[in-house]
Amino acid sequence: MTSSSDVDTRGEGSLFSDHHPSEMDALCPSPPGPSRPQRTYERFGGRTGTSFCQTLIHLLKGNIGTGLLGLPLAVKNAGLVLGPISLLCMGVIAVHCMRLLVLCSHHLSAKVNVPSLTYGEAVQHGMENVPWLRRHSQWGKRTVNLFLIITQLGFCCVYFVFLSDNVKQVVEAANATTFNCHVNYTNQTQVLVPSFDSRLYMLCFLPAVVLLVFTPNLKYLAPLSLVANLVMTISLVLIYFYSLMNITYPIDLPKVGRAKDYPLFFGTAIFAFEGIGVVLPLENKMQRPQSFPLVLYVGMGIVTFLYISLGTIGYMCFGESIGGSITLNLPNCWTYQAVKLLYSFGILISFALQFYVPAEILIPPVLARVSERWEMAVNLLLRTALVIFTCGLAILIPELDLVISLVGSVSSSFLALIFPPLLELVAFHAEGLSPLVTIKNVVISVVGLVGFLTGTYIAIVEIIARNALKHGDASSSYLVQ
Repeated sequence: MTSSSDVDTRGEGSLFSDHHPSEMDALCPSPPGPSRPQRTYERFGGRTGTSFCQTLIHLLKGNIGTGLLGLPLAVKNAGLVLGPISLLCMGVIAVHCMRLLVLCSHHLSAKVNVPSLTYGEAVQHGMENVPWLRRHSQWGKRTVNLFLIITQLGFCCVYFVFLSDNVKQVVEAANATTFNCHVNYTNQTQVLVPSFDSRLYMLCFLPAVVLLVFTPNLKYLAPLSLVANLVMTISLVLIYFYSLMNITYPIDLPKVGRAKDYPLFFGTAIFAFEGIGVVLPLENKMQRPQSFPLVLYVGMGIVTFLYISLGTIGYMCFGESIGGSITLNLPNCWTYQAVKLLYSFGILISFALQFYVPAEILIPPVLARVSERWEMAVNLLLRTALVIFTCGLAILIPELDLVISLVGSVSSSFLALIFPPLLELVAFHAEGLSPLVTIKNVVISVVGLVGFLTGTYIAIVEIIARNALKHGDASSSYLVQ
């Protein structure tokens, strides 16, 4: 039976209501009726759900974005040997935590007799298994939903910085752009015509982003999303090709990075691997959910390979000059300038998808308190305010690599590494877990917690240091003039 606490928290006016949709809900709606019987683990009457390939594509899309382009710098922070090894270990742990989340969701949904659970619901019902946590179970759900909001808004901040940096570079190099992609032997885009500060570019993108998030239903963005996925795939192929063709030998790069830079590697890597938010929505939508473990292993295997290969190849190609995104190192030729613009277009469309989740959690409770006459105006006003808020945060920290590392360390570490092992401990509390499983889960959570603390601290210190350096350079230039 469903617990009383679960019934009490399903009102539409709850800020952290569990039944908020995800971007996958909008672009890939569930079929009508029950999702699946708990015991047979199959959909009733063979109702149409997502196929193996469709789910695999959505899983890949949910894990590949700006984080992938920042991994060459992450490998630099960890070292040419330690970086790829660490990425492999983190990939294995991340997949294991995703699998734990699915297993706990199945166990708890059968226990409370509901078709499926969200991440927040799973944590709530898991805490209800432990007597001394039962009274506070709703805080578990609210905490998970809070970190989901922080993560999605963090992605939006990263997108603003990514768009401004890449478009700024294209504009500044426009007069010197050629058809010869081998003319720039330094393997870096040279700034030839200095233009506005990157923060002004963010403000230029602001009106377009605001109009984009006014879209009443993300189904209308599905065609653009498909085009964005295609151009981003083509862009990645071209980036791989250029990086492979321009590796110089012998390779004289540090095998192990500096200890103080490793937390920055952790933040960037966990940011890239943070696709755990789409795991349960995708599994719940499958026509044959029992195939999801195979989808998870195949999809995350592909993702891990892409991460390790591009991170390593990109660092080997550009060396110590690697930027916060590998696109910032591409040469001044039309092919690779087009790559930057195409990938930026894909990120612009992805902004609306990432924004959908926090908007659908935060806005409906406010709309429930206003009259129907003002609902549309308040809805648009709140959406505009949220976009301005993310743009403002990006303007405050216009450093792509540090924003990625900070978002990864603060929120992704909790969702991807800390919560899932703890969820298994509470979900199977009554059944009992072996000491080895308990130790394993505690170790994973401690690793995530240490990464959160050190990664957040180092990222903030670096942000302060860079801002101080910029202000110092600006003051020196003013004195010279």
